[in-house]
Amino acid sequence: MKRASFLFVLFAVLFFGGFAFTLAQELEPITLLAPQTDGGKPLMQVLKQRQSSRAYSSEALPLQVLSNLLWAANGVNRPESGKRTAPTAANWQEVDIYVALAEGLYLYDAKAHILKPVLAEDIRAATGRQAFVKDAPVNLIFVADHSRMGKGSVGDKDFYSATDAGFVSENVYLFCASEGLATVVRGNVDRPELAKVMGLRPDQKIVLAQSVGYPK
Repeated sequence: MKRASFLFVLFAVLFFGGFAFTLAQELEPITLLAPQTDGGKPLMQVLKQRQSSRAYSSEALPLQVLSNLLWAANGVNRPESGKRTAPTAANWQEVDIYVALAEGLYLYDAKAHILKPVLAEDIRAATGRQAFVKDAPVNLIFVADHSRMGKGSVGDKDFYSATDAGFVSENVYLFCASEGLATVVRGNVDRPELAKVMGLRPDQKIVLAQSVGYPK
């Protein structure tokens, strides 16, 4: 009986583990479109309209809008130097943007301007403790990679990465105000659990999350 139970468990692990691996393999990279940088509302009007929203339509963002959003958030705006739309201390560029969509989790590669597959699973509900996060078509997770931040203390790394993630978040706010999108930045995140779901290393620290979508 014990042997039969062991074989059943072994079969389940191999079958379902293999199935999950297959699903992960099926998640393809998303080649983003070139950002449209010649549109948008005047800056003062955007600042006037900037706000937080917690009600979202389930409508997915078109690829062009998603491409523009990610470039505005932290894309490369000076190709000759590789510098970004958001500043970072000592140009560490330590803030990565993970993108949770209905079809899975991706990592934004700013230099190549593509989304790299990470996990073929809808983890949107895990990106925050509020009920509305599972309905937002896009949830961004700002992750600081401390391994890129030199030999500073943990306290310094936490401080500077939090500041740098704030710049990225504000870029998202301004883009959303210009495009008529809803957004809210969120600190109420179960970081240890989300890091486990995302498969992060110990030196990768979740700073903030931010929901984006069309207003409900």
